[in-house]
Amino acid sequence: MELQGVCQKMHAALMQPSVTDSLEKQANVEYKFILDNTAVELPFQLGEQVEIEWTGQIYCVSCGTKTNKSFSQGHCFRCFKTKASCDLCIMKPETCHYHLGTCREEDFAQQVCFQPHIVYLANSSALKVGITRISQMPTRWLDQGATQALPIMRVGSRRLSGHIETLFASEIADKTDWRKLLKGEAAPLDLVEQRSLILESFAPKIAQIRDQFAESLDFDEGVEVLDAEQQSFIYPVLQYPEKIKSHNLDKTPKIQGTLQGIKGQYLILDTGVINIRKYSGYELILRS
Repeated sequence: MELQGVCQKMHAALMQPSVTDSLEKQANVEYKFILDNTAVELPFQLGEQVEIEWTGQIYCVSCGTKTNKSFSQGHCFRCFKTKASCDLCIMKPETCHYHLGTCREEDFAQQVCFQPHIVYLANSSALKVGITRISQMPTRWLDQGATQALPIMRVGSRRLSGHIETLFASEIADKTDWRKLLKGEAAPLDLVEQRSLILESFAPKIAQIRDQFAESLDFDEGVEVLDAEQQSFIYPVLQYPEKIKSHNLDKTPKIQGTLQGIKGQYLILDTGVINIRKYSGYELILRS
């Protein structure tokens, strides 16, 4: 079987969840490829020999223009310099500068930055804190390869969520160790217990941030503590590698190997791993 098209990050979704003996919700993760803006079934199965080839063409995921180099996961240089989705505040929400009148796109701010956000705990390579829009749950967790996740707070804007995440990150990691992620499942954690410890420890500083935002704006953006259930996710992996070798299509345009698993945005082959999201905008040929 062969498929060809301009790639974007894989679409991850949950199958029907089950309930374990501990009453923790579990769900299997299933994937589809996105080629030419269309979701397609995977052209290969676990345990099959696969081939991924880059045609040498790159197209901007925003404007569709052919480009010689990809910036910020699939953008041409012009879009990279002008699109709000490529601004520093996307990686560091606490640096949002809309209130200073320097946002690149008003529509983007309303559709993304001023939507309710969730502050969450997750377990991917270890305990981490993160943020995401409510509409991006559970996609954000699955893209990160988290095996457990728990929403702990709901806030009214991306900037506010970024300040709370930065606060928690003074004691908890806010990034995933991708190598550990691909070497196996992280040891299970009691995220509910961790939530209680974190909220108690940071209560005075959370109140201080909330008050600062309420004073600086005409409205209170809101900070709501959630009493949500912990969730866990099972990824389609037959075998994890003992050593991590990363494939690079820019250096080796054609790679082959037996598909051993999919986790986060990574395909795990017996010859190495490849981060599909990294090649957004690349025209790929997938063969099995």
